[in-house]
Amino acid sequence: MGLPAKTPQFSAADYLAWERTQLDRHEFVDGDVFAMAGAEDRHVTVAGNMYMALRQHLSGSPCRTYMSDMRLQVAAANSYFYPDVLVTCSAQDLASPLVKTEPRLIVEVLSPSTAAFDRGLKFSHYRSLASLEEYALIDLDTRTTDCYRKGPDGLWVLHPFARGDELALASVGLVLPAAQLFAEVPEQ
Repeated sequence: MGLPAKTPQFSAADYLAWERTQLDRHEFVDGDVFAMAGAEDRHVTVAGNMYMALRQHLSGSPCRTYMSDMRLQVAAANSYFYPDVLVTCSAQDLASPLVKTEPRLIVEVLSPSTAAFDRGLKFSHYRSLASLEEYALIDLDTRTTDCYRKGPDGLWVLHPFARGDELALASVGLVLPAAQLFAEVPEQ
């Protein structure tokens, strides 16, 4: 997440109206608006690899995969985000062309400027989504993934995947080899 945009506090309705007129994307967190910074090549490539794998895997199912231009509303937190990748299997979401509200899986590719927010406050907001079953955080530098899964008791449990491990996304039944996730991504 970038720095707050130079705008007064918005209501959610004002944000949505204003955002439609903007050239750049902005996230909205309970009245505050944050400009989205551009991403580096590695970030975009890994997000694209994840999107393609999920899209192919879920083809023909009622689930849809979206990339970073799809807005996600977290009503309980009065917030709107642009996750790197999200999967929804909700009929309500399929009927909504601009905003999704019931994701099953959210994937964020970490960058130094957003990692703390993605792991902290953003995850706290995401956990309020009743539909969310899994949240994956991909670290480009270590080539590891922290995958949080909501258990039957409602508690979130960390399932870490080390460098070189296959990434298992239980919410969508996908096992993704590390070589496919990090394809065409140079080591740093």
